Amino acid sequence: MGRGDLAGAAHLELVSGVVQLRPEDAMVEAMLRGWHAQQTARGLQESTMAPRVRLVLQFISFTNEYPWSWGPAHVDEWTQWLTSEKHLTPATIRNYQTDLRLFSEYLCDARYGWAAACEGEFGPGVHPVPICHEWNTIAHLNEYEGDAEARPFTREELQRFLDYADDQVDRAVRAKRKGALAAYRDATLFKVAYAWGLRRTETSKLDIADWGRNPAAPEFGRYGMLHVRYGKAVRGQPPRRRNVPSVMGWAVEAVADYVDNIRPRFGCDEHPAMWVTERGGRVKPAEVNARFVAYRDALGLPKQLTPHSLRHSWVTHLTEQGVDRRFIQEAVGHRCDTSTAIYTHVSGDFMNTALRKALNPAFDPQCRKES
Repeated sequence: MGRGDLAGAAHLELVSGVVQLRPEDAMVEAMLRGWHAQQTARGLQESTMAPRVRLVLQFISFTNEYPWSWGPAHVDEWTQWLTSEKHLTPATIRNYQTDLRLFSEYLCDARYGWAAACEGEFGPGVHPVPICHEWNTIAHLNEYEGDAEARPFTREELQRFLDYADDQVDRAVRAKRKGALAAYRDATLFKVAYAWGLRRTETSKLDIADWGRNPAAPEFGRYGMLHVRYGKAVRGQPPRRRNVPSVMGWAVEAVADYVDNIRPRFGCDEHPAMWVTERGGRVKPAEVNARFVAYRDALGLPKQLTPHSLRHSWVTHLTEQGVDRRFIQEAVGHRCDTSTAIYTHVSGDFMNTALRKALNPAFDPQCRKES
């Protein structure tokens, strides 16, 4: 690479002096290699780049055109197909449009030389043009675009759910059937997801070594702090880590009991995972979801409740208890307070109490006199 060359530049990816049997396909392959090199130079992960390349190939297949023949109308048709035929959500479609925009902008950037390369190979005026603009892409207007029906557990629902999970252990023991260890593990898993405000994947990927002491809470011993290593990543970046302080003593007791008395009975002492299976593997997120749905449906709870509702509930219940918002924001790993606010679904009793506190100074004669 010469001085001043950019990773992904056309002249670095095209083989000079070689006659291609299918020059169009060779050009597309070179473009995709160049885009991969450009993204690699930016420090993006392969797990981000590979789906982007697949998306571009899918768009080529949909349009039946090469990138230098694409126009904005192709994006219009593709978006309509994703909406009406594939029934994808606006957030998913916008992510696809963003990836396509990035590829288009890369090809149109004069510093990479793809326009000149296309004109040199296919003739004057044949080159990529910008295809994504504000009129044919979905704008990000709302902070939250998930299912509007998603909500946290009420306290009564949460108690019923956790009690039911515990009951499954007793039933398996009384019936002298297999599954008691797995039921105990899953009951503890759900308690951890709630009591530390975790996502489903974060919970499933916990290791025993992720627990540690917190000098500010010595009463919790080795379970005073939880190090979350697989937090939700910013696009293209590695998972974000964070530390979550333990705040619920009953949950710490449940974890300690599981680690000391139940987990060793799986016979997986050498395995690092917190949640192990009877076959010696790690519990997967899909398995967490399946057990959650089974318990929820058995109790007749609303289908709007998902494993993520446990995380929502942690934020809501701590807010109701008057815990500082900044503490909650840091613990759940939100970069901005508005994200935490979206997770907050305080109860009517809490709102009424807060309203009363706000109104009292206005109607208290002593307060009016002092002011």
